Amino acid sequence: MRASCGSVCAPLIVLLLAGCTAEPKSTSPQARESQEVSASQPSKSTEHAAPSSGLKPIDAAALQTAISAAAKKMLIPGAMILLRTPQGEFAVNYGTTELGVTTPPNAETYFRIASNTKTMTAAIILQLAQEDKLKLDEPISQFVPGVPEGDQITIAELLEMRSGLYNYTNSAEFASLLDRDPGKAWTTDELLKLAFKHPSQAKPGAEFKYCNTNYALLGLVVEKVDGRPLAVAMHERLFKPLGMANTLLPAADASKVPAPFSHGYLYGSTSVALFGTPPYTPEIVAEAKAGTLLPHDYTELNHSFAAAAGGVISTARDLAIWIEALATGRVFNAEYQRLWLDSPRPEDPSKPEGQAYGYGISTMRWGPNEYYFHGGETPGFNSFMGYDPENKVTLVVWTNLTVDLEEMPTANSLMLKVLDQIYRVSPLAPAHASAK
Repeated sequence: MRASCGSVCAPLIVLLLAGCTAEPKSTSPQARESQEVSASQPSKSTEHAAPSSGLKPIDAAALQTAISAAAKKMLIPGAMILLRTPQGEFAVNYGTTELGVTTPPNAETYFRIASNTKTMTAAIILQLAQEDKLKLDEPISQFVPGVPEGDQITIAELLEMRSGLYNYTNSAEFASLLDRDPGKAWTTDELLKLAFKHPSQAKPGAEFKYCNTNYALLGLVVEKVDGRPLAVAMHERLFKPLGMANTLLPAADASKVPAPFSHGYLYGSTSVALFGTPPYTPEIVAEAKAGTLLPHDYTELNHSFAAAAGGVISTARDLAIWIEALATGRVFNAEYQRLWLDSPRPEDPSKPEGQAYGYGISTMRWGPNEYYFHGGETPGFNSFMGYDPENKVTLVVWTNLTVDLEEMPTANSLMLKVLDQIYRVSPLAPAHASAK
């Protein structure tokens, strides 16, 4: 959730791209989740035009070496990368699913996908619109009463993170409750009450503000319009038709993850995952690097606070199925597929070629390459899923450490390492690319 996070960490993503430096530790998780991932265009003086295929011949051993080195440096207990290209499928794992036990993760290991869930909630909203059961320009007040300026906020603006509403996972009260009662089963009404205590961040439609409150509301819309619980709607509309047998939205009172699962870790309290604060002290960093301080295990933190915004549990294999289906037209009809593909708009209007967000999906570009993607960050886990339609590349990355000791999202960092290894034009700045 991070960027919006709270477990729902959302958008995702990252940071070190060309020309970028390490993110300041004061940056909130939410800012991190929606942080621009796209790299700047290569300098014409140093880069040649990319060939027809944007991919290099993929060296599986070199990829494994790069991932292992990066994961070890970031003190990630375990990581899983599933990569599909025209050259074949590559599965790269590192470490273990549980500290103190040697159990390497694999493509069938369950983990919390956090804000990748938003792509699923958004997909059902678009299916309902496709079926003429709702309209994207209808106000949220038609479905949920009591929303501040609800008659001015449309369903489309909720999907696009442009409602201006306050993000409930930014609430200090929420973080405190999460730490005091990690097993609490949250209701959406409780979360919305937390959000609506605070003034809105912006006027409806005015600007991009990553916000889990938007998707909590969209979950209620799904349940009202589709006439069944969100978990059932997801299973019947998405998971079952696509053969995603290992994907589920658990019940609100369920804290456990199905076996075989990965434990999820984080140094410090949930505030680090939600807000990026308090920052790690030099003493904490030194103890962690020396192995005398271990991260906390957040595996059984009840994620009912995430639900429609980030509550789904899945596997790398199923997420690969999902992002491919979503990006290649297996979820919507032709009209709504085009609507979905065209929905991302720049998060920052001053950067028209920068990262964009649309109907529950982001896009990033570097050089001639483009990805449709989402990410997820929550106490215990960080993840990325993306699809490159031009080069037909599917990439899923997950880690069981939310952020490293520099507070950088771990899966996003590994994702960049993968892209650096497989693309002719690397998204990393020359200094990063040469320091592998």
